[in-house]
Amino acid sequence: MENSIYDYTLDELKEQLKPSFRAKQVYNWIYKKYVNSYDEMKNIPNDLKQTLKENYPINILEIVKKEQSTDGSIKYLFKLRDGHTVESVLLLMKKKKVNEDGSIERSEQFTVCISTQVGCKVGCTFCLTAKGGFVRNLTVGEIVDQIVEIKKDNNIAENKSLNIVFMGMGEPLDNYNNFVHSVKVFSEEEGLSINRRRQTVSTSGLSSKIEKLGNENLGIQLAISLHAVDDELRSELIPMNKAYNIKSIIDAVKKFPVDARKKVMFEYLVIKDKNDDIASAKKLLNLLDGIKAKVNLIYFNPYPGTSYQRPERNDMIKFQDYLTSRGLLCTIRESKGLDISAACGQLKEKDANASS
Repeated sequence: MENSIYDYTLDELKEQLKPSFRAKQVYNWIYKKYVNSYDEMKNIPNDLKQTLKENYPINILEIVKKEQSTDGSIKYLFKLRDGHTVESVLLLMKKKKVNEDGSIERSEQFTVCISTQVGCKVGCTFCLTAKGGFVRNLTVGEIVDQIVEIKKDNNIAENKSLNIVFMGMGEPLDNYNNFVHSVKVFSEEEGLSINRRRQTVSTSGLSSKIEKLGNENLGIQLAISLHAVDDELRSELIPMNKAYNIKSIIDAVKKFPVDARKKVMFEYLVIKDKNDDIASAKKLLNLLDGIKAKVNLIYFNPYPGTSYQRPERNDMIKFQDYLTSRGLLCTIRESKGLDISAACGQLKEKDANASS
């Protein structure tokens, strides 16, 4: 795919645009003022605007569909320039708190889940994204513009920070260079200014890449989609486990530099009668021994055609209690957006079915 204006860090753009102070002006227009065209950039000379239009497109994503949940989550389906689509989700983590006098005690807190690939190579059996197979990696600009378009669409103030999780469609570490570069673009102070501590990469466990990422010392958070405590079940759920087994992932995580105030998140998708028993909880406890870990238990969300079932609430609580009582921080993630197509790939799948 061709480049776009969102592909560059500020220093890179300074190298491309002369005089270099123009780069900062352009950055200000696209990331602070959310303009949709170069014509809106009042302090940029016309000849430069022409150059920018020809070489650095702005409009690279189009919102083709969105669904809003009663809990405030919004699911987006974006169309790319080649006609493919990807999804992102805006999650309202905390609502705005207003005092009686009308002053704001606390503003909203948002987390955005963004995609890094069209489709995915990992092939998890519980995931709808896998059904479409892998098409291509997203460019840096396509990753970055998801955040810009969502901020724009929701009138989220330019100085309002949010959390980013690279866990939409695709495996971020399989699009390693573009993912790492987008982290740098997101954290540019003159741009979106999203602190790296607010950025989390969720990976299905490409252990060699986890190690490589650790050596870059980017300062981002790590989340591992573990989902099972033995290789037999994990290989059933995530075929890629045959190449990157649980031991290799745990070894890589132990070497990963973790901020003193943070923990490594382990995502554990709970499936009825598959991994929801106390024996699994015991194995999980042993597995994570020696890691500053937090476990996030996730209800499996059934979708048409799957044989897996949603676990009982009771079993989730027993599982959580077992871990917590033994000193392992564990939360149950209440599914957001259950009334919309919130699981990755659902909105894309629905859109494809509707148009076929």
